[in-house]
Amino acid sequence: MVTLSVYLDGPFWIGVLEIVEGGRVRAIRFPLGSEPSDPELYAYLMRHGVALLDQASAAPAVAGGRSAEGRRVNPKRAAKLAARAAAKVSSRSTAAQEAMRLELESRKQESAAGRRDRRRELAEHKREVARRKRIERRRDR
Repeated sequence: MVTLSVYLDGPFWIGVLEIVEGGRVRAIRFPLGSEPSDPELYAYLMRHGVALLDQASAAPAVAGGRSAEGRRVNPKRAAKLAARAAAKVSSRSTAAQEAMRLELESRKQESAAGRRDRRRELAEHKREVARRKRIERRRDR
């Protein structure tokens, strides 16, 4: 089951896409900017929906969310649950928060590793340039 929640976080509207599969929750968080209307949200999802689903499916899974798989739900109860879920569209589940936290940590680790590699490559480049200059100075003697 895939759900999209939109809520206000400071000056920005934030979207949270949750994927619940087999009691495991995967979630991503993305900024929407100013308050989106329904047609704007639909257009955004048509443009970026596939990429968002790919990001969410690549996010780490967290145990959570109640699963009603294998059980038949009374239609009246299902309607009540759907109305209740629609009423609290702006709230996030704790499992989704945990999944977003794990995704943020993994992105931080990846960017830190990238920065470390770039810093190491720059230092190697500087050493190589200094070595070449030193060799050129010796040749000029």
